[in-house]
Amino acid sequence: MKKMFPWLITMLLSITLIALAAFLIVKPGTSPAGGDASAKKTEAAHKLSADEIVKLTSVIDGIKTNLSDPSYILSINFAFQLNNEKAKAAFDKVAEYKVKPIIIKTLAEKKPEELTGAKGKDQLCTELLNKIDQVLPEGSLSQIEVTDFVMSAI
Repeated sequence: MKKMFPWLITMLLSITLIALAAFLIVKPGTSPAGGDASAKKTEAAHKLSADEIVKLTSVIDGIKTNLSDPSYILSINFAFQLNNEKAKAAFDKVAEYKVKPIIIKTLAEKKPEELTGAKGKDQLCTELLNKIDQVLPEGSLSQIEVTDFVMSAI
């Protein structure tokens, strides 16, 4: 029995450590960071009626600029959904003077490869949402969508 005791302790200790590691890696009832917030935003956006979406959405058309690679030009349009009508009114007032320059500066830093595909456009919208939300006088942005996108080599 004395010869089996160290083996028994080693086995129990290793089983305990494996169970502890598994518990720390996979915590039940948790989700990835930010998962709940984005799901709630998406749910809120889907619960709006078509008329409410139109009332809360502002459009900026006709942005044409070079990318960081000067041999590429981009023509792009955006739809900005805000969280309330006061925020939309404030957004419309500052769109030309505050929002459009932020968009142009952000696009000027982008390479053509960064904007290709849905993932690139989603990353652009997320980056713009964070930057524009900081300069809004009232309310906040709920969502940004690319409504038209044409990228061409010069």
